Amino acid sequence: MRQTISKDIPLAEITLRRYERPFGLEKRELIRKLCLSIGLLQPGDSRDVIVDILQTLLESKSGKSSEEIRESVISLRKKAKLPEKGTAPSNIRRQLKRLKDLYLIEKVNNSYRITENEDLAVLFEERIEKFYLKNIISRVKEYFKALQEQDNHNS
Repeated sequence: MRQTISKDIPLAEITLRRYERPFGLEKRELIRKLCLSIGLLQPGDSRDVIVDILQTLLESKSGKSSEEIRESVISLRKKAKLPEKGTAPSNIRRQLKRLKDLYLIEKVNNSYRITENEDLAVLFEERIEKFYLKNIISRVKEYFKALQEQDNHNS
């Protein structure tokens, strides 16, 4: 009889990638590279509506509802002559949740905005680098240490 193996569900995860320095890039391409750098987009991914969502929120200081964000995204994609793939309300909400899970945006009174209207660089440093990433690295170190202790114990 086979044993059922429980699924390993991470408590937190983040993908970080290093690209060339951000010189001479248009705004949309800068946002796209940022999304690639922090794992919100996969390399070669043609479904990049999250780029337009983030751009919309960066350009809005007062916050927008998910429907207003959707309308802005459609408008941005039309201007850039991009297909409207991924602009369904359910996908917009899913992408907003991903941004929220990374502490880049927040929901205040049914409107989404950049967290505390703060600069993204500050949010990355304070919320992702110092808090989120630090906790993940700390836990990974615990696994390294536990493995080392087990190896020492078995030697």
